[in-house]
Amino acid sequence: MVTLEDIKANPVIDTCIKKGNQFLGVMGYTEHSYRHVKIVSETARLIMKELGYSQYDIELAAIAGYIHDIGNVISRNEHGISGANIAFPILLQMGMIPDDVATVVSAIANHEEQHGHPVTPVAAALIIADKSDVHRSRVRNTDKANFDIHDRVNYAVERVAVDVYEKERIIAMRLAVDIDMCPVVEYFEIFLSRMLLCRRAAKHLNCSFELIINGSKLI
Repeated sequence: MVTLEDIKANPVIDTCIKKGNQFLGVMGYTEHSYRHVKIVSETARLIMKELGYSQYDIELAAIAGYIHDIGNVISRNEHGISGANIAFPILLQMGMIPDDVATVVSAIANHEEQHGHPVTPVAAALIIADKSDVHRSRVRNTDKANFDIHDRVNYAVERVAVDVYEKERIIAMRLAVDIDMCPVVEYFEIFLSRMLLCRRAAKHLNCSFELIINGSKLI
């Protein structure tokens, strides 16, 4: 089996992550570098593990999480689709069996809220892992006076955690938000579609989804 460590050592994938993050920075987007992909990979792994999936599926989720944003090297628009197309031949060349390639690339292609669907457990875990990475460390703009709504929302999030309760079949996203920086309503203004996608993803995993901000359950 191709492992996450094999993926990390691939120079083409590494270049796609670095350059994609660089290009997004020029356009004013939040951080999408090693920090982001490592967190998404680890969170996708955690979700699958806590819900009792096999080590094999857990590794596929970790791989999908690590390479889900490589399409940004081409364009931010439709980057899930372009990322899947980039990953397909690379994974085959690395020796991944076609069935596993299909699982990984379908997860990559379906991780964005515009047209994403939790088509497999791996895709569902990736969706929740990706959308949960909201944090002030992702904001590149150092001038708070020039923050746009995305900067304000991300910067306002001081802590975030994803908790999985297997027996209760609950996946909870917990955020600590500085409401002086960003009212909770602004979070929903830009992230409501993402949270609805997370709810669909949790349902695919036979779980309910909860969003808890500053101790209050909002979904």
